[in-house]
Amino acid sequence: MRAVILGGLITLVFTAANVYLGLKVGLTFATSIPAAVISMAVLRRFRHHTVVENNIVQTIASAAGTLSAIIFVLPGLVMVGWWQGFPYWTTLLVCMIGGVLGVMYSIPLRRALVTGSDLPFPEGVAAAEVLRVGDESRSEEENRRGLRAIVAGAASSAFFSLLGALKAVSTEVSTALRVGTGGTMIGGSLSLALIGVGHLVGITVGAAMFVGVLISHGVLLPLFTRGEVPASGNISEAVSAAFRNDVRFIGAGAMAVAALWTLLKIIGPIARGIYSSILSSRARQGGQQVELIERDIPFPLVLGSIGVSMLPIGLLLWNFLRGTEISHHTGTLILLSVVFTLISGLLIAAVCGYMAGLIGASNSPISSMGIITVLATALLIKVATGEESATNPTALVAYTLFTAAVIFGIATISNDNLQDLKTGQLVGATPWKQQVALIIGVVFGSLVIPPILQLMLHAFGFQGAEGAGPDALAAPQAALMSSVSQGIFGGTLDWGKVGLGALIAVGIIAIDETLGRASAKRLALPPLAVGMGMYLPLGLTIVIALGSVIGTLYNRYAARSAHPEKLTRLGTLLATGLIVGESLFGVLHAGIIAATGKSAPLGIFPEGYEGAAQWVGLIVFVLLVAGIYRRLSSSPQ
Repeated sequence: MRAVILGGLITLVFTAANVYLGLKVGLTFATSIPAAVISMAVLRRFRHHTVVENNIVQTIASAAGTLSAIIFVLPGLVMVGWWQGFPYWTTLLVCMIGGVLGVMYSIPLRRALVTGSDLPFPEGVAAAEVLRVGDESRSEEENRRGLRAIVAGAASSAFFSLLGALKAVSTEVSTALRVGTGGTMIGGSLSLALIGVGHLVGITVGAAMFVGVLISHGVLLPLFTRGEVPASGNISEAVSAAFRNDVRFIGAGAMAVAALWTLLKIIGPIARGIYSSILSSRARQGGQQVELIERDIPFPLVLGSIGVSMLPIGLLLWNFLRGTEISHHTGTLILLSVVFTLISGLLIAAVCGYMAGLIGASNSPISSMGIITVLATALLIKVATGEESATNPTALVAYTLFTAAVIFGIATISNDNLQDLKTGQLVGATPWKQQVALIIGVVFGSLVIPPILQLMLHAFGFQGAEGAGPDALAAPQAALMSSVSQGIFGGTLDWGKVGLGALIAVGIIAIDETLGRASAKRLALPPLAVGMGMYLPLGLTIVIALGSVIGTLYNRYAARSAHPEKLTRLGTLLATGLIVGESLFGVLHAGIIAATGKSAPLGIFPEGYEGAAQWVGLIVFVLLVAGIYRRLSSSPQ
């Protein structure tokens, strides 16, 4: 009960902050690790607290960082003029049903992707290291060194984030370059947390993401901006527009094919995981002892919950359709949507879980799954309604977004749940208790999302919506989902770009398979990681790739030391600290933004300093990274 209350309070606060921040600046922050830190700070004041109790708090609160991503879809209903506000119970049920389904669909994936794979799960590992700093199985001196590594990393990343919020340094260094008659971008996000993520994911994923950057920014951007950049002056606007309107759709096409291929590769482990879950449930029902760390929510209950959830989904869709211009298609549309949700839920949960396993939940390109979901949903609805799609496009766009919102809820939670289950595996938690905890977190988060959305709508409005003022929130992901759906029903979506991405993915898959056979699996080019490198902003991918190189060099140095295991673990703890510090500052900064209503409330440096801030930021960033790794390498063992 203590863990549930504390986890619920953290969830309510973090969800509200994440919804606001996501609508204001288009970003959300990961809450799993900050929740773990806060939990440790609070529970250590109580008697008989344990690492698994901390894990339950962290699991409940982690729902805030992911379920709030529903803002990537739902505001689109206001932007297209279908909703005038966010009806409380409808919005709550969409969030809650989608979130609970995300938990249920990810349960049989635990054995396939967490315990039965070598995916790095960087944030799951980081959260486990935070929770295990006080582990009594290690010596007091070893725990002290581990805590110092985390604190050093956290202090460094929080300090740099503070400098960025003050506008003393730039948190991104980038510039646009001419390439022939076109252009491209080079640069990166000055984020110590991304260095930590790169350290944890390893060189294979980092190199694959860098290949994606080379394809998108080295080849595609110069091609799509050919003849479009001005002969003189600022070319960054033309290059940014080409990436946003052209290259990202190619990346989405590449990710769609890579995701399908990934599903084919892991379908065997998924089937074995489901079979293992069934055997475990039967063994427990038969009175046999099953280890605590292998006990999931019983599979019949999982299957029954998924089936029963289809009824309220059908009722929500019926309520949405009644009285509309397309209500005569109610039966067909509801049947199609329910069956599509039932089938696609497991597929999307598997892909999102795999992506989170590769680069972490906070950096996983969940919006790409939103685009793919909207594409697939809209195509099915367009085929089912035929000519009606041309006469009532707004109604069908709205219905598509509403259906996609439920499926997107599955995606957001499964993106996070497997990360939490990885943490639980490392600290010896009981899986079914974690799964129940995440459902509790979904419920807490669902309670607060509708009023926050309504508050944001009344206070600011959304860009593109009727009556939006000059301070309207951009809600960029929701605008993108809306435009994709409108493009399908209006016939304006450029399928050639999506198809080009699919062809690129086929080529990457062929290369990856060839490398695997030629090198006995020592070399690999994960297609989904390449697709993420194409789709994600340049700043993220470059710095994750850099972090993977730094982490690999550090681990090779550690392997040659007198105490390789201890030094390698300290590197993992340092990387964890880099993520912790920036995440905690993100929570604090989000609260300040919400309290003041300003996008940069701490900025004190004047306009015109931006150019110098880039150079200062780059120098400070390099010195901090070099300094903390050098100090760690020279620390006595």
